[in-house]
Amino acid sequence: VQLQASGGGLVQPGGSLRLSCAASGRTFTGQVVSWFRRAPGKEREFVARIRWSGGKIAYADSVKGRFTISRDNAKNMVYLQMNSLKEEDTAVYYCAAASDRWNTGSYIYTGTYEYWGQGTQVTVSS
Repeated sequence: VQLQASGGGLVQPGGSLRLSCAASGRTFTGQVVSWFRRAPGKEREFVARIRWSGGKIAYADSVKGRFTISRDNAKNMVYLQMNSLKEEDTAVYYCAAASDRWNTGSYIYTGTYEYWGQGTQVTVSS
């Protein structure tokens, strides 16, 4: 499966962006789809995930209450709505997918994921 992330851009602090992740080659059935990000000089970190079957969701503490992950079954798309953006949210954002059979705690680790999108840049700056 190939993942395509899009929707990044430049936004002022307090603004909003919506990222999209599209899959080609297969559907997200049986997968957990997550967003990660990598800020300049930092490691890639978990942001949010959604289980395609059942829709169970989890967020990193740093984005809780500001970011919302969702899915569109018909379009085979996953979204990340980002509100109240802060300068520290500046990063390259990646979507990733992994089988949903792993232990729940595994999904914060990049090594769990089989498929990655190319990344989309989000810059929060005044």
